[in-house]
Amino acid sequence: MENWQAFLSMIVFVSVIILIMTEWVHLTIAALLGALILVFTNVMTLQEAVGYIGNSHGTLGLFFGVMVLVRAFEPTKIFDYLATQIVLIAKGEGKRLLLGIVAIVTPICAVLPNATTVMLLAPLIPPMAQEVGINFVPLLILMVLVANSAGLLTLVGDPATFIVGDAINISFTDYLWKLSLGGAIAVATIILILPFLFRKIWRTRLENLDELPHPQINHPRVLILGAVIVVFVLVFFVIGESLPIPISPAAVALLGATLALLLSHHSRIDSVNNILRDVDWSTLIFFMSIFVLIGGLEKTGIIKSLSGVLAFILGKNIVLGSMVLLFTVGILSSVVPNIPLVVAMVPLLKQYIVNVGLAPAEVLAPNFPGEFPPEVLPLFYAMMFGATLGGNGTLVGASSNIVAAGISEQHGRRISFKTFLHYGIPVMLVQLVTSALYVLVRFLL
Repeated sequence: MENWQAFLSMIVFVSVIILIMTEWVHLTIAALLGALILVFTNVMTLQEAVGYIGNSHGTLGLFFGVMVLVRAFEPTKIFDYLATQIVLIAKGEGKRLLLGIVAIVTPICAVLPNATTVMLLAPLIPPMAQEVGINFVPLLILMVLVANSAGLLTLVGDPATFIVGDAINISFTDYLWKLSLGGAIAVATIILILPFLFRKIWRTRLENLDELPHPQINHPRVLILGAVIVVFVLVFFVIGESLPIPISPAAVALLGATLALLLSHHSRIDSVNNILRDVDWSTLIFFMSIFVLIGGLEKTGIIKSLSGVLAFILGKNIVLGSMVLLFTVGILSSVVPNIPLVVAMVPLLKQYIVNVGLAPAEVLAPNFPGEFPPEVLPLFYAMMFGATLGGNGTLVGASSNIVAAGISEQHGRRISFKTFLHYGIPVMLVQLVTSALYVLVRFLL
């Protein structure tokens, strides 16, 4: 590929990240503009750009489906009702609310992708915060920090975790035995930091709970049918891909969304146009554009060339390689969404272990069915921890962060890049250090 195309794709990518970080331009506009520059300069054709978006159809379909599903049931006031109940259970204490968010999000993220969990639970946060009289933005940020961390508890908890696990053919049970403790440590780290990082909310206390508004559930019959749809979706999220005829999470989400639209339309609680109008199109377009930008780096050979750099720096030193990968991928993942980053890094790492003679060339096959040499697995584990926990660093680091930002904007408050950094960077740094110690002790010493 021509050198100027590689140079341009790198410049465009870095420029988009800078625009997002400095907030000179809305993140969706910055990413879309960057993607279109690659098309208009013929770094890639429009067909190729659409192809890279199509390669990530599962992620986009899942997000769209869950967005529609959640929005379809807003007229029932179920989210306001549940938020009030959570405040009552927490007895109006800020520290109980914070711990409650951790307790609710953690187990759900063990079985559902974290961005999906955020889409399902985030609508509870603004009304809950309003009743206690606090800013809901820190609570949303806490939710995504916990969701990203808890995604390490199981193989299916985070898309990045699943992509790496699938690449090395690790089973669900092997993952639980080898890596789940690292996820538990990541969540425990957040719990220990809560009183310091969320000091103001931790000390908040609502004295008179009797004055809380008590919203009533509207359209209870519709809500009962809606609950059946939601249970159907959640069950098939978990078991769908293990059925004799596999059903992807994206297909399940889209079917659930369609049933919710059908229910809303025929019960006349809302119109199809209103529901689709309120879908967070900004977030969806952002992800499409980022996939194109990563595609530009891949097509122009930048990603492949980095494998040679890895081989030169690390040689065959697995211990050094694991630590360098964990922190490097962690820092990269704080500025590049972790799903496309991992998609790009997996073939890079496979190429590296083949180049230095740690694995046979057969592992480069896309559907390689065998086992990887045990000595190289810590490299992939380190990348998994780095990509997942590094996503906690900045607003654009993980898909759940972008989803939460979109929901926050829909409720009248914008999560700025600087605000997220205030919470995300301390959590990310502490988690990267603790996960490095875990990988070192568990797999390398």
